[in-house]
Amino acid sequence: MAVLGLKSHYLSTVLSYVSPFTGPLLVLAGLLLIVYAALSSQKKIQLSSNRFLTFCTFFYSTFLKPHSKEDGLVGQQGALESFYKVQANVYDETRKRLLCGREDMLALAAAQLNFQAQQGLFRHSKPVWVDIGGGTGYNIEAMRAFLDVPDFFSGVFLVDLSPSLCEVAKRRFQRLGWNVKVVCEDARTFRLEDHLEKLDDAKPAARELSEYTTAGIDLVYKADLITMSYSLSMIPDYYNVVDSVVGLLAPTGLIGVVDFYVQSIVETAGRNYVGGSLNRHVNWLGRVFWRAWFDCDRVSLEGARRDYLEYRFGTKKILDQRNYLLGGIPYYVFLGCHCQGVFARSQDLLETVDASCTESPQIVPANGQDFLLPLLPQPAIAVETRSKAYESAIVNLSSKLPLPSTFYQSHQARIYYDEQLEKHTQFNHDYLYSFTWEDPRVDQRLLQINNDDTILCLTSGGDNLLEYLITANPRRIHAVDLNPNQNHMLELKVAAFQALPYADVWKMFGEGHHPNFRRLLVAKMSPHMSSQAFQFWMKHVGRFTSSASFYDYGGSGHAIRLVRSLSWVFGLRQEIQKLCSCKTRNEQREIWSKIRPVILSRTLHWALVGTEWFLWKAAGVPAAQRQLIIRDALDLPCQEPSRLERLSDATGEAMWDYIVNTLDPVAQNTLLSDDNYHYLLTLTGRYTRRCHPLYLGPKAHTKLSKPHAFSGLRIHTDELNEIIQRFKPATLTIAIIMDSMDWFDPTTSAASTQVRALHRALKQNGKVLLRSAGLKPWYVDVFGEFGFETKRVAARLPGMYVDRVNMYASTWVMRKVGRGGDD
Repeated sequence: MAVLGLKSHYLSTVLSYVSPFTGPLLVLAGLLLIVYAALSSQKKIQLSSNRFLTFCTFFYSTFLKPHSKEDGLVGQQGALESFYKVQANVYDETRKRLLCGREDMLALAAAQLNFQAQQGLFRHSKPVWVDIGGGTGYNIEAMRAFLDVPDFFSGVFLVDLSPSLCEVAKRRFQRLGWNVKVVCEDARTFRLEDHLEKLDDAKPAARELSEYTTAGIDLVYKADLITMSYSLSMIPDYYNVVDSVVGLLAPTGLIGVVDFYVQSIVETAGRNYVGGSLNRHVNWLGRVFWRAWFDCDRVSLEGARRDYLEYRFGTKKILDQRNYLLGGIPYYVFLGCHCQGVFARSQDLLETVDASCTESPQIVPANGQDFLLPLLPQPAIAVETRSKAYESAIVNLSSKLPLPSTFYQSHQARIYYDEQLEKHTQFNHDYLYSFTWEDPRVDQRLLQINNDDTILCLTSGGDNLLEYLITANPRRIHAVDLNPNQNHMLELKVAAFQALPYADVWKMFGEGHHPNFRRLLVAKMSPHMSSQAFQFWMKHVGRFTSSASFYDYGGSGHAIRLVRSLSWVFGLRQEIQKLCSCKTRNEQREIWSKIRPVILSRTLHWALVGTEWFLWKAAGVPAAQRQLIIRDALDLPCQEPSRLERLSDATGEAMWDYIVNTLDPVAQNTLLSDDNYHYLLTLTGRYTRRCHPLYLGPKAHTKLSKPHAFSGLRIHTDELNEIIQRFKPATLTIAIIMDSMDWFDPTTSAASTQVRALHRALKQNGKVLLRSAGLKPWYVDVFGEFGFETKRVAARLPGMYVDRVNMYASTWVMRKVGRGGDD
């Protein structure tokens, strides 16, 4: 469909107010130069006669040609033909850079279709594709970059109302030798059965028969893929078209849409089913300008079109982008499915997801099956504890709204959360940690994790969690983080293992760079990610494709960039490279003795490392944790709230001592080039084939790339307390909470609330592993009050080496042995 359109009336009105010669010439020349320059897009301009005539035809048809009535055509069809007839043959040449997002939409749809095919969805019959408003057939030909169109589909149909564009499409497919049915018809009246030569080709397979009946859908011929590219905004009666598409789509079918839009973020407030609103907001000026501009083309950008689309279909993926080549025109890419799929299965799906979130017994579905999640026989016990995801979904179902988008994903690992809450938006769409700063080898030794364990852990960078899966394969892992972007990080790593070969995974997370990251994200990894995570990484594609390393970004990236900058300023780059490539500890110790006076300079630490900005932005050390460090340095009582002036004055000295006690033992006792990937990454910005986390090895990839490798993973975006309190009592065996309790204010009840919740959720003899910046943090006594046996299993005293990170002053294992304080 058109991007620019019938502006002749608008232009003639403007020209009536200027000189009959000067005005038209200036406007004509200016617009022609602007359009031609934009479409040339920094390429060397070659003014061949054919290309020049192409753009002259485009300019005349778009801006100068008056409306005319085509013979026998009235209404919308007549208007379209009046506009397209003259420029039909040059349409594709002039739209390549104007209609952005078409390839992204096709790639998303193809990736999802490939995933469905791998799951055996099309083993009985090949899918059918209907492209509504397909125009010249560009989309169908472009799909061959992602799928073998003639072989993958049993039937492909192009539906458009413009006879001229349909003729171009017919010539295209004749040239390609593809059997594509071009139908010049109103989308509201199109029915597959009217155009299929072999009805059996699109007949619902045996797997779908019960789905049609259960959902109350007539047993007619359906499409497995329906696409609409810049056509929804040009259809006057869009309600009926969207409704007809709902009836045309198979129960397991997909709909892909790309189109212009303008909306304020306020319009999505309270809608938990839109799949994320990152970059959706268009400012007031943009909304007014683009709506007025496109109205002249009979292209309607009112938000109701997109709203109705999202209301009638469940959202799998949504993407909001800008065409900056032409002034930042907003457009969106939508991939959806039936709003509530098979209604009888909706409750089954909710029960399954809810049970896995809360570790509650699951009610067996009446039909005994669920195609989205494998079900295990469970006793029919009423579920008393409900997850927030379940509660939100019930509200939507009762209001006849789509479910939150997480319920429509290929995997149910990511649990719904309300992204608009302030506790999530406070992180400004960025993560703190791109890697995990705890030693998983120690975790495994202390906890003896096995395949019967149900683990709760903080997400952080996701590295340790992946190692637990590799070494122990526990029954369930609940990853929790308040920062949504940390969970986006974990989703990306999981998707990479599920969709990519080892070489690509290594480039992304071993080297921290992949030039084809965007293509892999859209065409390979997208089916394995939530809509919100996909949005986030589409916005941050440059973190893998730029000259900088992926690990240079996020909060931890500040520290990595700082190390690199300091090494350059003080001329230590070569020495650091030698430090990271030493073959013996003696050699490493010798080089460290040369570097140490600079890195551990008191002046440097006074000017930078001891500052609040560095401690929070680069090292991720909050104020409450800094006070633990300072109290140890001053030997103050753990909960003494006064003497703040003394604490403030001692910050620099205490932090200097703390860092010296961290780094010196590491340099003396561990070989960076061989076994300490934590510091190797910090100093160089990448891993090596010799030294890297366990999850980046070839054997780990073989294990984690298996189809059900992550079936026991659940990713929660909330506070620990909110998640723990909703678990069925006595179901967890292990909780790994890192240093999170260091963040609590000792004057509040936050610690006791969390310890009480942990005691309730853990089985008898269940363990809590935590680390602290304090030698004996004040909250240890709280564990004792609530029936835990407390044991400090490591204490990093001055000069001592406790693990490869050596960052924490103490490590604790708390074992549930008695009744809690409220029992």
